[in-house]
Amino acid sequence: MKLREIFLKRKNSFDLKDVSGQISGQGETGGKPEVPEGLLKRCNACKAAVFTEEVRKNYYICPRCHNYFRVHAYRRIRMLADEGSFEEWDAEMPVGNPLQYKGYEEKLGKLQEKTGLNEAVVTGKVRIGGREAVLGVCDGRFMMASMGHVVGEKIVRAAERATQMKLPLILFTCSGGARMQEGMISLMQMAKTSAALKRHSDAGLLYITVLTDPTTGGVTASFGMLGDIILAEPNALIGFAGPRVIEQTIGQKLPKGFQRAEFLLEHGFIDRIVEREELKETLTELLKLHTAKEKAGKGGTCEASKKQVYAVNRKISPWERVQVSRMQDRPVGSDYLKGLFTGFLELHGDRCFGDDPAIIGGLAWFHGMPVTVIAQEKGSTTKERMKRNFGMPYPEGYRKALRLMKQAEKFHRPVICFVDTPGAFCGLEAEERGQGEAIARSQFELSTLDTSVLSIVIGEGGSGGALALAAGDQVWMLENAVYSILSPEGFASILWKDSKKAADAAAVMKLTAEDLKILGVIERVIQEPEHLTRMNLSEVLLRLEHGIEDFLEQYGTMKEEERRKRRYERFRKF
Repeated sequence: MKLREIFLKRKNSFDLKDVSGQISGQGETGGKPEVPEGLLKRCNACKAAVFTEEVRKNYYICPRCHNYFRVHAYRRIRMLADEGSFEEWDAEMPVGNPLQYKGYEEKLGKLQEKTGLNEAVVTGKVRIGGREAVLGVCDGRFMMASMGHVVGEKIVRAAERATQMKLPLILFTCSGGARMQEGMISLMQMAKTSAALKRHSDAGLLYITVLTDPTTGGVTASFGMLGDIILAEPNALIGFAGPRVIEQTIGQKLPKGFQRAEFLLEHGFIDRIVEREELKETLTELLKLHTAKEKAGKGGTCEASKKQVYAVNRKISPWERVQVSRMQDRPVGSDYLKGLFTGFLELHGDRCFGDDPAIIGGLAWFHGMPVTVIAQEKGSTTKERMKRNFGMPYPEGYRKALRLMKQAEKFHRPVICFVDTPGAFCGLEAEERGQGEAIARSQFELSTLDTSVLSIVIGEGGSGGALALAAGDQVWMLENAVYSILSPEGFASILWKDSKKAADAAAVMKLTAEDLKILGVIERVIQEPEHLTRMNLSEVLLRLEHGIEDFLEQYGTMKEEERRKRRYERFRKF
């Protein structure tokens, strides 16, 4: 019976024991082995035996349980590189034994012979999706890709050449950390690689890390976590101290999923988890976004459109506008991101504590120009609103937004913010994590940010929670949006000791778009339909598209010093 027929017939019970008997000639055939060695591979997760060729074609992912097998460096490069484009660097570097550790050189020699590698990382120049980059890939077969002096040297040389050639750098991590046999010389590689990456960063160049299983110890505490964009494969183990070390140190059993990629995403330390089969596409898009020549179509806004942008539709009371701004079916931030931009690639986390779903942000295209977009998000359904905390950000939300703005500054991308929040969350956890500091830091950094920033209030603009995203070059408001020192209910409660006088408070607070345009707090009022919903949002999107085009054309040609001066004077006048 042919092997595939045996496999399909017994697929529910077929395991490595079945195979091993036939390989050794001791199975039911009793004769010559029917299974050539290496034809089958055992999944370490589901324990099933799977065809090696099937695994290879499936990006080295188990077809049964979707478990990720670890990938050799050259295989990884073949999966990513445009055909024939990889040019290896430093393939033959002399290895040493800095501590004269007994048996170390012999061990290195045996590993070189077994793996065909010079050391635990392969580096070189590559094209991915037609874009050139410098690539480094760690290989766990070589001493668990621990970081000895040769590994550190190869990574530093790659970073230095990437800086000289003005190319992006992509590093795939897979490591047990520092190499014990090299002691403090290994530890010095952490500082050495970090310093080289700082020079690459200061040159305004893109650095992407892809964290694979496992990434631990000194690699996590150096080049692994320093990417402008940090990606990870699903379920990858990522941490400083390994789980066994932690359990032995604290004497506690760790929770399920601790230190896995999903855990790091939830806690704000990585941007995205990317399936292996989507990795080349994701890297291609990131390289395009960071190497595209800046362009934004000329404004071309017709006079009729300009009149629509500035027109105010009708007279309703301020309190009525407050109620309209809070309507359940009013479009939210994500609707504007979908309607105005293409190729939105959401990035996550503040790199400190968490990923706040009340603020979403990332990279996108606007008329062929890469932009950074950030939106306060309320959600559209009850379940979504609860997940988004009803659009009330925590400190980590503001820190995520600021991280994305600083990243935009590095790569000279304009920033477009959509403001829609009742206010920053004022709960116990927010205070413990520094809500005031996070909002203050955002305004502090925005005052001198070296890229253009446009903020658009699309619903509620509640107090400092809104100002944190609205301290840029210009602020616009939709006609029925509101922007105020706090809610009318809070205003009435504080000044008149009666929150029921909210309608009277709204009348004296000057919180409408029309009032704030007269006061000089905002630059534009965007006309909207009488009842704005997702069904008629296209009317507003068209006006915003024309306006954003004009803004990018005006501020894109402005010198950074002039832009900073104008921004300072914008707030100084108050």
